Amino acid sequence: MRHGKKINHLGRTASHRKALLSNMAVSLIKHKRIVTTLAKAKALRTYVEPLITKSKSDTTHSRRTVFSYVKDKEAVTILFREISEKVANRPGGYTRIIKLANRPGDNAEVALIELVDYNEVYATGGAKVEKKSTRRRGAKKKTSAKADEQEVVATAEEAAAPVEEAPAAEETAEEAPKQKKAKAKAEPEASAEEAKDAE
Repeated sequence: MRHGKKINHLGRTASHRKALLSNMAVSLIKHKRIVTTLAKAKALRTYVEPLITKSKSDTTHSRRTVFSYVKDKEAVTILFREISEKVANRPGGYTRIIKLANRPGDNAEVALIELVDYNEVYATGGAKVEKKSTRRRGAKKKTSAKADEQEVVATAEEAAAPVEEAPAAEETAEEAPKQKKAKAKAEPEASAEEAKDAE
């Protein structure tokens, strides 16, 4: 009797079952949806969802852990680069199983298993959320980015201000000799008038 035994051995030895699930996980990661029997789809869901959760933290340790289950470098790269960004704000439930018609040859229950975020039919078009980054000590990036923007705006305003003042300075430089000449002409005339008054 199999009371309380949750693992479906799928009629295979442990090594064969492990290899089967690993290969199916690679296919699911690369193609985003696969068609298989219902029992295998349910077994695959419990196998691949912890790996997707692990891919949310992109560290060397998590990459090695996932690679020990999925022996395909390309699949691991896709999982950590593309899929982890899509599922960044989803707290589990990354796959969906949809039952299909029974298989004609042996009447086996067939199902389609797919990654939820890659289905365009059910897509809600939600806002894209930034991937969480690890917390480190020091200043926050967002505040420093805003400060940089403010500095850039301030320097742009300072750069624009001297350009506007420069023509005014040139005008004053040109007007200064003219004013000196006018004063010089006015002073002899004034001194001549004073001399006439004195006489």
